[in-house]
Amino acid sequence: MSLSPELLLHGYSIGIFPMAEHRDDPDLFWVDPKFRGIFPLDGFHISRSLARRIRNCGYMVSINRDFPGVVDGCADRTDTWINQELRTLYQKLNQSGHAHSLEIWDGPNLVGGVYGVTLGAAFFGESMFSRRKDASKIALAYLVDRLRSCGFKLFDTQFLTAHLASLGAIEVPRSQYRNALEEAVTIAADFSADLDQSPDGVIQRITQTS
Repeated sequence: MSLSPELLLHGYSIGIFPMAEHRDDPDLFWVDPKFRGIFPLDGFHISRSLARRIRNCGYMVSINRDFPGVVDGCADRTDTWINQELRTLYQKLNQSGHAHSLEIWDGPNLVGGVYGVTLGAAFFGESMFSRRKDASKIALAYLVDRLRSCGFKLFDTQFLTAHLASLGAIEVPRSQYRNALEEAVTIAADFSADLDQSPDGVIQRITQTS
């Protein structure tokens, strides 16, 4: 199956997403889980230790500064579903404003991040990576705060993992997910809005709503 960026976006709009069996497999297939992982945007669990880490880690956070680097970081593992065609498609969506990354930097080094696709007020989280302790958790905290602040209504994580569940993600039936998706894609949101995402501000906003 060969995809265009337009067909890829259409798939997301109706609740399906593409994967490859592994990085060297040229074929893609659509996935439509019976149960879908989502992150309630008012339900991120930030522990005291994570709050201290966000305040004291000294990391810098950016958005869309190194989208290819984040995708490559997510694919840099023994088993990955990100093949070259998907990497190229995500890059095209980033260039058209439909895919975004959030980066975690330790000085000049990219040490963590997350990326996803956006349609209206829906954010489809694709993958994340971490090269330092808690870097992916910190990225998720900043991402959830950005999505809430920018008007997003749905944060899709595709599948529910133990790691995501520990931070507040839940699983919902396919029908419930599609109802939420149908509403979210009709609402405007701006991932790239200029925000003050200081560590204390992020922690305060999240803890006030979780």
